[in-house]
Amino acid sequence: MYTMHRQSRYLRDDLSTGDPSDVLCTGDVPARHAPAGGVVLSRRAWAPFLPWALLVVLVAVDAALPVWVVIAPALAAVPALAAAVGRRVWYPVQLGVVTAAASFIDAFRTDEVLLASHLATLDAVALTTVIGCATVWARARQDRELAQVRVTAEVAQQVLLRPLPARLGPARIAVDYSAAAACARIGGDLYDVVLTRWGVRALIGDVRGKGLPAVAAASVVLGAFREAAHDEHCPAEVVRRIAVSLNRSLPPGTEEFVTLAMLCLPTPQCGTSAALQVVNCGHPAPLMLQPGRAPVPLDPPDPVPPLGVLPPEDVRPPVLHHPVRQGDAVLLYTDGITEARDGAGRFYPLPERLATLQAGDPEHVLSRLHADVRAHTGGSLHDDAAALLLRYEP
Repeated sequence: MYTMHRQSRYLRDDLSTGDPSDVLCTGDVPARHAPAGGVVLSRRAWAPFLPWALLVVLVAVDAALPVWVVIAPALAAVPALAAAVGRRVWYPVQLGVVTAAASFIDAFRTDEVLLASHLATLDAVALTTVIGCATVWARARQDRELAQVRVTAEVAQQVLLRPLPARLGPARIAVDYSAAAACARIGGDLYDVVLTRWGVRALIGDVRGKGLPAVAAASVVLGAFREAAHDEHCPAEVVRRIAVSLNRSLPPGTEEFVTLAMLCLPTPQCGTSAALQVVNCGHPAPLMLQPGRAPVPLDPPDPVPPLGVLPPEDVRPPVLHHPVRQGDAVLLYTDGITEARDGAGRFYPLPERLATLQAGDPEHVLSRLHADVRAHTGGSLHDDAAALLLRYEP
């Protein structure tokens, strides 16, 4: 599974090679053409041979047909195809020159050199070559601009969803983020983990909508959480602070809202009687993973709507207290996982699947979970999906 900082690295590598069009969208990360452990001939590898194959076929067919059957004008398709599959301006020129030479050979064979039909073929080849060069140049310029925008978007998301350490206080941490269209937009899912004097506090949320408005709301939520988590003893007060900041930042009359779940894992300094604390505002319930047991949903005592629905002064979410022992883990996730559908329209059964996937290190658990969700959907996601796993190991 790839996180956002790895996505940014891949994009920067592709941009630095001068081949931004090599970045292929997989919905997760820019894909490499030859995966480790094997050689795969990708579309980019065999596409440049198509114009040459077309030229050979046309020349061979022309040579096999009677002299009175004329197909030479079809040679203009060769530089046109070169412009469609090429990434360099010189490529259509190269095919245009070779095609023009082939037309001369054909004209010599039929004794029609510089006759009307031959000149028409040369004109068509020259015109498609010039148009093809202009097309390749314009496409290369757009690809460079798009690659720069992609890198900027990924860096912006990395600033918001900063890389998390593998361990923070008593918790081992793993995070997994998949954007439904990583090459086209910044997702609306958010997460963060901070170590405070009251324990390790983790947040996961989902902003309604996509694009820049979702990014703006996510930045407000994360900024407020990173401040309030260190100031407020009660997790419910942290959420109330987030609600105040979100309400202040949203334009009047907006319908934006944010679902979120926050938990607090106690540190050894909190004492042996300290429990896990969970606050939920309209978000899918976190799952408690215990060795040898089925996942347990940490449902809130009373349902609370997402932030942005109620005025901040009415945001009073209850705090769920749940015992936690060494080796227990908590999975926070967004609905991009539970609402992933297979070909028959069935949702991904997260609790049932976790019963067989929860063993091992947090990183391996999320890797297996990611692969299992992809297998369930047939390889694609229709919504952003984030998962955050914390294992309690004081």
